[in-house]
Amino acid sequence: MILYPAMDLIAGRIVRLRQGRFDDVTFYEPAPHDALRNFAEAGAQWAHVVDLDGARAGAPAQHALLKKLAATTPLRLQVAGGVRTVDHVAALLEAGAARVVVGSLAVRDPQATTELLERFGPDRITLSLDVRVDGEPMVATHGWQQDSGQTLWDVAALYPAARHLLLTDIGRDGMLEGPNQALLAQAVERLPHLAIQASGGVTSLDDIARLTTDGAILGRAMWEGRLDLAEALRACS
Repeated sequence: MILYPAMDLIAGRIVRLRQGRFDDVTFYEPAPHDALRNFAEAGAQWAHVVDLDGARAGAPAQHALLKKLAATTPLRLQVAGGVRTVDHVAALLEAGAARVVVGSLAVRDPQATTELLERFGPDRITLSLDVRVDGEPMVATHGWQQDSGQTLWDVAALYPAARHLLLTDIGRDGMLEGPNQALLAQAVERLPHLAIQASGGVTSLDDIARLTTDGAILGRAMWEGRLDLAEALRACS
């Protein structure tokens, strides 16, 4: 399993939003480049970097910082936030991102998303689907503010050529309640062509041990010291 320590950025500072709310922000002290160095020293190979300014604006907004970070870290960066067009993806890959996350676009414009997968290759694109579980896992878009009316299974079926899926249970994000193991196990079973990254609620070594996904995003629990990154990485080795 690949662990992706997550770093969310607003105006160049590391933050965490509770359940995606910009009015419920916690700031953390390390500078972004120091955080990436800490991740690497702990043994990580990847980091998940989210441009929250870009997510709010609908276009990547911290390009210069991301380019500098990519140039000064040995980690491979999976970058998310505001990716809406082919040009956005191309610019982030040129800036040094190893993989770019495509979220709302994958729901809104399947043709454009398929073209991204074909142009850049499935190993450079991570589909990101955020779901609310109400019987079926229903996909939300635009910073969790809109309900797409489509299930996880509906949207995933549009992309047989995709290889990576970041799956977030909105109800678990930032709540320190553990991931939705039932949903994740079902996704692994029903979507065998996708390497799934679990996001939302990963809080303990036991949570990680129980996951059947190919990867997991580590967020609030890591930043608040409840989950030690080095220990988690050793547990996955």
